[in-house]
Amino acid sequence: MDTLLKAPCPDMRRMSALDLAFVGDGVYDLLAREYLLQEGPSPVKKLHVRKTALVCCKAQSRALAGLWEGLSQEEREIALRGRNAHVGHVPKNADVADYHGATALEALFGWLYLIGGIDRARELFLLAVEVLG
Repeated sequence: MDTLLKAPCPDMRRMSALDLAFVGDGVYDLLAREYLLQEGPSPVKKLHVRKTALVCCKAQSRALAGLWEGLSQEEREIALRGRNAHVGHVPKNADVADYHGATALEALFGWLYLIGGIDRARELFLLAVEVLG
């Protein structure tokens, strides 16, 4: 699988859950932005507010909970690695459990992107949007 930079897939055994979450944060954010633009033109400030509602810790944690039953065993294992990762700090406006849930979801999306599972990432993102209502 080629990434956006046409780089080969990195050695997943050497990547930490936080590395995966770092990539997944960008993947999930980009999916949210593209999703919002499909609804037609809108002021940038309004787009930003709506995007933030989709990608905040609480929303990502809720999305993961709603997706959990439909995940494969391997996807669950990746998400659990992300949830159990030792993060340096939790933002003051975030609940610790939500932050870990968000890290889990981001790790899953990062892993999917890096293994070439962008179709599955799209599918899960659209299901997450449904979960969030």
